[in-house]
Amino acid sequence: MSSRRTERLLNLVICLAATRRWLTKEQIRAAVPQYADCDTTEAFDRMFERDKEDLRDLGIPVVTGTDERWFDDEPGYRIDRDDYALPPIELDAQELAVVGLASRVWQQAGLAGPAARALTKLTALGVDTDDDGAGLEPRIRTAEPAFGPLYAATRDRQAVTFSYRKPNGELGVRELEPWAVASRGGRWYLIGRDRGRDAARVFRLSRIESDVKRRGRTGAYEIPDDLDAQAMIGKHVPPVDDRIATVLLRSGRGAGLRRLAVASIPSTERPGFDELQIKIGDAGMLAQTIAGHGPDAIAVQPADLRGEVIRRLKGALAAQSEGTEPVDVSGLGEAAVRPA
Repeated sequence: MSSRRTERLLNLVICLAATRRWLTKEQIRAAVPQYADCDTTEAFDRMFERDKEDLRDLGIPVVTGTDERWFDDEPGYRIDRDDYALPPIELDAQELAVVGLASRVWQQAGLAGPAARALTKLTALGVDTDDDGAGLEPRIRTAEPAFGPLYAATRDRQAVTFSYRKPNGELGVRELEPWAVASRGGRWYLIGRDRGRDAARVFRLSRIESDVKRRGRTGAYEIPDDLDAQAMIGKHVPPVDDRIATVLLRSGRGAGLRRLAVASIPSTERPGFDELQIKIGDAGMLAQTIAGHGPDAIAVQPADLRGEVIRRLKGALAAQSEGTEPVDVSGLGEAAVRPA
């Protein structure tokens, strides 16, 4: 089946499934862009009949009926949503992971141009459409704003630049030939050739701190045939830190940090604070989160996490104090140097 025909059938499915009303042939012809190529009504009728039967052969329940506002000789068409829906499906963990990844990519792509225009035309014709994407658009989203631009650049084989903060807090600009975007352990990573280092590198999307900008022409490089994205991620990304950190957090503050806690009790040593137990996972990211709360959060243990928080706090103070009047650091200092 040609790509054009496949696109026409998909648009027809979206059109027929987007409303529970019966659609006349003329409404369908106006909504599906590819039907505009039919020079005559007879040509459209023949194409539509073929498409309708093709959908039925694929198991898609295209049904015929009438609306009470029409005469009996003017049939309408739609997809039976109840018959079209999948029955309950049980998936194992690996199958769920694959479906989740696929649906994230679909969500970023959304309804591509012609399909979106089909729904717009139906609305213009006075047809109420459902807001759920006609059952064709999963609703799992990626939290990282860089995902969409990087996925598109990978598809187009076009270089990109962005600001990236390393786990130690250092911020720099990278120019990359993106090869793949992949997920591991609930996090998204970009794999590609770092032009500045002339070597393959892995970047975590959540550490990209600027807009992704494209550089050069599309198709400017080749992606290695033997690329194994998961193997590269495993080679460059440190293993998950399973240790439990103790963090003091001021009562009523830090909702995001509290969501990371596996346990929380009022602190007996420091009134007005709660003692949180948090699984470290990524020590650099947790240190950055704690430091971002300033005097409201205190890393107690382990010592290496505490040291990283102190380093980040001192760096922030130095940057803020440079070329300005002295800064009151009593609160941050107390949090940074409090004995464990």
